[in-house]
Amino acid sequence: MAMERQRASGVMAPASGFLARPRRLLAWLRARSTREAIESSLYGFILRNSARDQIILVVLTVASFPILYYSLELPKTIINHAIGGRHFPQTILGVAFDQVTYLLILCGVYLALVVTNGLFKFYINVRKGRLGERMLRNLRYDLYQRTLRFPLQQFSRSSGGQIITMMTAELEPVAGFIGDAFALPIFQGGTLLTILVFMFVQNPLLGAAAVALYPVQGYVIPKLQRKVRELGRLRIRKIRGLADRLAESIAARVDIRVNDDAPYQLAEISGRLEQIYEIRYESYYRKFFARFLSNFLTQLTPFFFYALGGYFVIVGDLSFGALVAVLAAYKDMSDPWKELLDFYQDQQDVAIKYEQVMQQFDVADMLDTRLLLERPAEIPRFAGDVVASGVTYRDPDGVYRLEGVSFSLPLATHVAVVGASNGGKAELAGLLARLATPTTGRIAIGGVDLASLPVGVVGCRIGYVGPATYLFGVSLRENLLVGLRHRPPAPDGAADKPGGAQQALDADWVDYAQAGVAGPEALRARMIDVIRLVDLEADVYELGLHGRLDPVLQPEAAARLLEARRRLAARLAEAGASRVVERWDPHRFNRNASLAENLLFGTPVGSAFADESLPRQPYLRRVIDEAGLTRDLLRVGAEAAATMIEVFGEVDTHLDLIEEFSLVRPDELPDFEALLNRIKDADPAALGAPDQERLLSLAFRIVPARHRFEELEDDLPARILEARDRFAAGLPAELRAAISFFDEEQYNAAASLYDNILFGKVAGSEPNSRATLHAIGAKIVDEMGLRDLIIATGLEHPVGTGGTSLSPAQRQKVAIARAVLKRPDLLVLNEATAGLDGTSQAKIMAALRREFEGRCLFWALHSAVLARSFDQVLVIGAGRLVESGAPETLAHPGSALSRLIEAG
Repeated sequence: MAMERQRASGVMAPASGFLARPRRLLAWLRARSTREAIESSLYGFILRNSARDQIILVVLTVASFPILYYSLELPKTIINHAIGGRHFPQTILGVAFDQVTYLLILCGVYLALVVTNGLFKFYINVRKGRLGERMLRNLRYDLYQRTLRFPLQQFSRSSGGQIITMMTAELEPVAGFIGDAFALPIFQGGTLLTILVFMFVQNPLLGAAAVALYPVQGYVIPKLQRKVRELGRLRIRKIRGLADRLAESIAARVDIRVNDDAPYQLAEISGRLEQIYEIRYESYYRKFFARFLSNFLTQLTPFFFYALGGYFVIVGDLSFGALVAVLAAYKDMSDPWKELLDFYQDQQDVAIKYEQVMQQFDVADMLDTRLLLERPAEIPRFAGDVVASGVTYRDPDGVYRLEGVSFSLPLATHVAVVGASNGGKAELAGLLARLATPTTGRIAIGGVDLASLPVGVVGCRIGYVGPATYLFGVSLRENLLVGLRHRPPAPDGAADKPGGAQQALDADWVDYAQAGVAGPEALRARMIDVIRLVDLEADVYELGLHGRLDPVLQPEAAARLLEARRRLAARLAEAGASRVVERWDPHRFNRNASLAENLLFGTPVGSAFADESLPRQPYLRRVIDEAGLTRDLLRVGAEAAATMIEVFGEVDTHLDLIEEFSLVRPDELPDFEALLNRIKDADPAALGAPDQERLLSLAFRIVPARHRFEELEDDLPARILEARDRFAAGLPAELRAAISFFDEEQYNAAASLYDNILFGKVAGSEPNSRATLHAIGAKIVDEMGLRDLIIATGLEHPVGTGGTSLSPAQRQKVAIARAVLKRPDLLVLNEATAGLDGTSQAKIMAALRREFEGRCLFWALHSAVLARSFDQVLVIGAGRLVESGAPETLAHPGSALSRLIEAG
């Protein structure tokens, strides 16, 4: 019942176990989804969401005050009666105690009171911290949900960087304040009041002296802090503006570089930083002056205590123990007063942050929460006509982009939308995908207004791809699944056994039925089909060849790749092309591999034996020292550096020759030249450690068959083989997992699929070696049915932040594949292939026409020539529907379509 009340009220966020239960998670989401209005007041938000917890904190706080009072009273009793008393024995509960025993008992009670008071504070502080973090988590969740509900045009006014800053850094102080909102002022105020009552009980004049200056501080300090708060508001606005400009500069980094705009950008950022600095400086000046004044007034009070208290002790109106207790109490009194002043300052600062953040998230025309989160259990497929009735759309600046557009099309129609790029066709595509809603008029499918449909329905039945796309920084496969992940499945028996429900985030969210498949294996096959459909097969295949698989998890796949390795060696031998690949042999030096690869004879795992770490790796250095190789490798490195400087020192740094044959980057050449000047005729072994590491690093990169250095023509290869055996034999246990050695009969989990099949190095000196290898290898892959396995491995390739490891054309193809994979009834494409080459564009268009036979394809084209293959054409000009009909009907001379085609 308690959990049900929490879910119904939405006051308490789910605990970690609650988040682990899919049905409870969805119930909590729905409960929070009922909150349409944003709470503009900080205290309104706190009371609305944590009233019960605040009451508990207040009750606990008040309960601690009697303990505090007696902990102040007891020292006086100890001094006056236990230490300075004369009437012993003392009786407690009928038991008599001598002076020492009585003193120890009172000290023990005092210690118990101190511990109890400390435990109260500990529990209250922990509870406050937990409450604050939970409320901050809920607040951020609510704001993120509101962000998802923003009308998309809102992001043209509020940048992503500004929203992120508000949801993270600016809200961080809210967590600490929420727990303190009521408990801290009551606790500190109650502590202060308890101490004052104690002082007045001891002597009214001393109590009056203690509070004499508080009204002055209470009046003056807030007035000084008011200006600090105003400066705080201004600083927040300036920092937001700086965050926006920094984000713009990073996004426009290419344009800044090619246009030599860096000096201006630096000047502008410098100006903004100077403004923030001036605001900060004035804020510090005022804040610390207020603190100085507060501390000065606080320190005046002891003057009255020492003067008045000393006088009363001398004349006998106050005991010495009472004066000591009062002085001790006053020392404890400064902390709560300071805490109250700090709380007032924090309250003002946090309230400013909260209110300014809430203003930015209080946006008009947001998507209804129920439309965002509610999803019918069964989503019927669309049927009927696509009808636009008097559709008018006005952008956030009030400019009309579409006016009075009306049409009716059967759902199975393939429609081309053509017109000028700014004529309204892109806006029409966005309206049909429900990315925006018409200002007036409506768009309906089968008589149902799109604006009334939940996002769950639209997301399943309508696909959309724009002229640019964003990919998440996960694998290619995970990006393709975005259109199929809607809700976690409800585990069997979850309703009866909520504690046994599986983890929501670890559950399989994929809607296989929507993709038209029965399970994961069938979905993988479908993904590969879609990859081929969008002309991405060759790219993903290449990614897969350079990908890796785990032979423990996929033993059958590893065995098939080992068989491909054997077949490749046999076919090359049959074709008389064995020299195309120099295979790995534990007893032979591989002239097409680098010295490092020959020495390690394996694939590094992790950073221990990575290229940049080799010259500094202690065990490897010991091996080459013991093998007498260090001095020779240093000489090889020095000769390599001299050769690189001689050959490439004057070569244009943009030539491919450097990338193909140079061992160093062009910007490294001056450093190596300086290093050689330090050597001159000296022994390289006399160099310092950093210089030796640079030369060794250079030597390790040398590939004998490519670089042909004379130093390698003596017995160096044979000695490297000896060092190889020494390296493998003595490898410490803690380093054995850091390298996967080459073994002809074993799959190398650390190496790529390509390297596992090849099991060697391509001989670059052999004519047409790569073409020969590709032809034979491709034939083996196809006859063994390995192509799909390699593509599936390529699907696990991480695409980088925003998909930056893929080209723009590849990202567009992934976006189209993602939309196709979810099998929408209506696919809206807004110049989605404009960035592709003509051949790829033609392939994709023909494939999509076939794939969507019987379903609606609505394509805003970048070129009117492409409209000829569609069933219907809509010509949009200046925001109006100029003409519509079959392309052969509209192709007559003088028509709007003909003019667009002629214009190219």
